[in-house]
Amino acid sequence: MTTTLSHPVASGPLAAASRAFRSAVRPRLSQMGSRGLHAGLATTLMFGVVAGAAPLEGQLVSREGRELVRPASDSLPREPWGRRLGAAPMSDRRFEEERRYPAPEARQGVAADADHFYAVGNRTIAKYDRETGERVALFESPADGPLIHLNSCVVLDARLVCAHSNHPGIPMLSSVEIFDAATLQPVESRSLGVYEGSLTWVIRHDGSWWMHFAHYGNYSGVPGHGPEWSTLVRLDDDWRRLASYAYPVSLMEAFTPNSSSGGNWGADGRLYVTGHDEAEVYVLELPEQGSVLEWVETIPAPMEGQAWVFDPTDPLRVFGILRGSGEVVTGRLTGG
Repeated sequence: MTTTLSHPVASGPLAAASRAFRSAVRPRLSQMGSRGLHAGLATTLMFGVVAGAAPLEGQLVSREGRELVRPASDSLPREPWGRRLGAAPMSDRRFEEERRYPAPEARQGVAADADHFYAVGNRTIAKYDRETGERVALFESPADGPLIHLNSCVVLDARLVCAHSNHPGIPMLSSVEIFDAATLQPVESRSLGVYEGSLTWVIRHDGSWWMHFAHYGNYSGVPGHGPEWSTLVRLDDDWRRLASYAYPVSLMEAFTPNSSSGGNWGADGRLYVTGHDEAEVYVLELPEQGSVLEWVETIPAPMEGQAWVFDPTDPLRVFGILRGSGEVVTGRLTGG
């Protein structure tokens, strides 16, 4: 598929194309009056297309297979000013595996409360008993329904607060979907529309909402915006933006072509994030100055990236998923 980008300018190649358009179709449009002429010219300026004319240089973004082919302008070398921070050392701490639960719905992530865990798929949430591993409730959104890609959930005040997007659609759309944790019935939806990227996780900390908006370097990416455009945004209770932070380029390179799929604040006040596939947890701190998060530690973990949570009954335990085997896994922090 080929998408034509718009570059409306008053001069240059597009202006020449516009003049060619007027010469070619003005007689036909004049029969429609001034409104028809203006509509035709507006179409040209918006889409940069002239019937029968060759595409303008730099306007085409092609997709071959499922890999994004970026325009020439996006292949220029970039200097990550202020963001080239070295990778953090591997920690002498690790999350040691404790238990696995069969949970075929666990394709995107897992949430947990004191008595249950919740396996999250694109359009499904399955509730399981923590002791027995028995599934006790299931929510499924129809394939033609409004839910497309549930990315993660966290239990807050007996509600499941979930990050949702239209991934892999472009433009990227995001929303926060909230469910009753007891019944799994939807109770609230907060649309973010086209925002900073594709919302992959939303959590609470220090009286605020913290949201990760992902960008990708593959077929689901926006041309010119690779994983380095991923951002962490802090919002107040009225969903107003308070601050935002970039990730170190070295960490984004570890995630490439994907981005962060899970994140949670630890009891130590540091931010713990995961990628899409890596069996590691990356520990970050807010910067004292500037906009780039500080990568301070990398901890081996039994889960394969994706969305995960700390156990609300034990701050040293995590719930994660193994997509390949369709399992939920728990691990406990040891060492250090």
